[in-house]
Amino acid sequence: MLLDRKRHDRKLVSVSPDKIVPSPFQPRREFDYYELLELSESIRRNGLIQPMTVRKLGERYELISGERRLKASVMAGLKTVPCIVVKAGDRECSLMCLIENIQRTDLGFFEEAMGIKKLMDDFLLTQQETAEKLAMAQSTLSNKLRLLKLTPEQRNRITAGNLCERHARAIIRLPEEKRDEMINRCLAERLSVSDTEALVESLLAPPERPNRPKSKGGIGDIRIFTNSITKMIGTMRRAGVEATSRKNETEEFIEYTIKIPKRPKKESAGITLFDLTV
Repeated sequence: MLLDRKRHDRKLVSVSPDKIVPSPFQPRREFDYYELLELSESIRRNGLIQPMTVRKLGERYELISGERRLKASVMAGLKTVPCIVVKAGDRECSLMCLIENIQRTDLGFFEEAMGIKKLMDDFLLTQQETAEKLAMAQSTLSNKLRLLKLTPEQRNRITAGNLCERHARAIIRLPEEKRDEMINRCLAERLSVSDTEALVESLLAPPERPNRPKSKGGIGDIRIFTNSITKMIGTMRRAGVEATSRKNETEEFIEYTIKIPKRPKKESAGITLFDLTV
């Protein structure tokens, strides 16, 4: 429990809405007008069944949880609203605000991520400490924080386009310069989550290298023969034969002209010279 019920005094009071100030720890930033209108009609007919939670701040009260109910109560014209007053510090208020909103299914996933980040920044908490306080796996918390790598403009476009958290998590995997393009495609082509993930995978995959043709040995490799000719000329010259060669290369063929004197200047035992015709 975030608040020890035995250690914190709690009492139910009726408070004028104009004496309640919003919490600076509230992660929620957007409220659907039509949902508020529907809730206000219910409150007008049935009253406010679930009290709000507040803490005393001088002559006023700071809202801890129930901002949606408060807004709807004002729309319904209530002069006073039921509130549970608790004694709580900033850390507990922040945790209560965040958890109360996380447990609501209509809290935006970017709002949730920003609330977690603010909690960590305000109270210098590590990811592990924050995950423990929110009863959340650290890997889950880390994935939610990664959503904030998207720019505010990108987050707004994703939210306005009704893309889900998995869309956003797939888009984050791309380099920054490719994220806008992927958001455009998701919106224009109405890509499903699976289609988006598959497309991201294909963009991240390394390009396939073309299969290099294997060089064929034997007569197909001209370099073997040109090297052989060069080596043969070298062998003859070391043996005392003043052999020379001239290479002429065209688009169609390579031509070698080899000159071998009939009378070598030096005799070399153990070396036999072959007749070489090119």
